[in-house]
Amino acid sequence: MKLLPQLLFLVFMSSHAFAESDLSTAVQDDYGYLESLYQHLHKHPELSFHEEQTAKRISRELRKAGFVVTENVGGYGVVAVLKNGNGPTVLLRTDLDALPVEEKTGLKYASTTRVEDDLGNTVNTMHACGHDIHMTVFTGTARRLSNMRGEWSGTLVMIGQPAEERGAGARAMLSDGLFSRFPRPDYVMGLHVKAGMPAGQIGYAEGYALANVDSVDVTLFGVGGHGAYPHTTKDPIVLAAQIINALQTLVSREIPPIEAGVVTVGSIHGGTKHNIIPERVDLQLTVRSYSDETRDTLLTGIERIARAQALSMGLPEDKLPQVKVRDEYTPAVYNNPMLSRRVVKVFKKRFGEEQVKEVKPVMGGEDFAQYGRVEPLIPGFFFWLGAIDPAVVKSSLEKGEVLPSLHSAHFSPLPRPTILTGVEAMTAAALDLFKP
Repeated sequence: MKLLPQLLFLVFMSSHAFAESDLSTAVQDDYGYLESLYQHLHKHPELSFHEEQTAKRISRELRKAGFVVTENVGGYGVVAVLKNGNGPTVLLRTDLDALPVEEKTGLKYASTTRVEDDLGNTVNTMHACGHDIHMTVFTGTARRLSNMRGEWSGTLVMIGQPAEERGAGARAMLSDGLFSRFPRPDYVMGLHVKAGMPAGQIGYAEGYALANVDSVDVTLFGVGGHGAYPHTTKDPIVLAAQIINALQTLVSREIPPIEAGVVTVGSIHGGTKHNIIPERVDLQLTVRSYSDETRDTLLTGIERIARAQALSMGLPEDKLPQVKVRDEYTPAVYNNPMLSRRVVKVFKKRFGEEQVKEVKPVMGGEDFAQYGRVEPLIPGFFFWLGAIDPAVVKSSLEKGEVLPSLHSAHFSPLPRPTILTGVEAMTAAALDLFKP
C-alpha cells in the first residue's frame, strides 16, 4: 500500500509531461480548422464598433469550445468564461476590428469588402493590422485550453474587444462592467503580429512596450486680409509655422535625453487662395510618450507654446489658440517585469532561445494597456508574434528593402507558422499562469 502514492504521482507526472510535449502536435492537428477560420475572418473585415458578424462568429467558436459567452459588452465585445476549479483567473484578449484600407496583397482570400463608415462614406476594408491572425490564435488557444482542462485549474476569461484601432474598445468594455460583471483577472495577456519579424519568432519587451498616445487639436485664430497688405492682418499661417518649429523643442529641450517622446504635426489646414490671409488655421497632432510624467510635460508644453507664440504676435485674449486633447487617449503598455520573465522563460523552454527575441519598445499604441491600469493594478504581458515569411525577411535585409508595415495595403502575414506559434505560445503561457 505504501507504493500507491508513488505510483499515482508517477502516473500524474507522466500524463502531465505527455500533455505538455503533445501540445505542438495538437496545435498542428487543429491547423486545418484554424486556417479555414482565418481565411473567413480575413475575407470579411468590419470597422471599429461595427464588428457585429465578427463578434457572432467568435462567440460561436467559444461556445463550441465549452465557454459561457456574453455578447454585446461595450459595443460588440465578447466575454467568454470557462470555470475549471480553484485557481488563478487568467484573461486573454483579442481585438476584432479592421481598417478602412483597400487590400492589394493579391491573395486568393483577399478582402473585397466595402462598407459605409461613420461619416457615411463607402470605404474598402481590410485586416491590415493582423487582427484576423489575433482572432485565429485566440480561438485556437481557447480550443486547446478547453481540451486540456485536466492540466490546469482556475478560471479562464477570454475577451474579443471592439474598436482597438480607435483606442476606445477597452474603455468601452471596462465601462460596461468587464471587471464587475465577470471574474476579475489575476493576469492579463495579449499579443500582436509584428511586421518585419520572421514567422516562428516571438518578441518581447520588459517594462514599457508601447507608448502613451494622445491626439491633440489646435485651432489658431488671426485677423484676415489681403496678401499684399500683411501689416493690416495677424497671419495665423505664420503663427502656425512658428508654433510647429517651437514644438520641436519640447522633446529636444524639455524632457531628459534618456526619455522618449514624439510630437508630430500630422495635419495643417488653413487658407483658400494665394492672396488671402485667412482668419483660422487648424493643426492636428499626435503625441507619444512612455511615462505619465513625460506625457504631462508634452501636453502642457503644447498649450503653453501655442499661447505664448500667439501673444508674441500681439493677438488679443479672445483670439488666443484653442488646444483640445481628444478623449482617444491610449495609455502606454507596461509589461510587468516579474510576469514578463516568467512567461519568457516558458517561451524559451518551448521554442528555444534563438526564437525568442527581446525587442526595443515602440511608439505605437495599444489599448490593451487599459486592462492593467484598473486599480488595484493587474499584472499584464503583451508580446509580439513574428508574421512574415523568413525568406522574405532575409531577402529584404540583404537588399536593404523595407517590408510593408502594419496598416499597409500590402501587409501579408504567412498564416501557418504564425498561427501555430501564436496558439502554442499563448496556450503554454496560460498553462503556466494557472500553476499554483
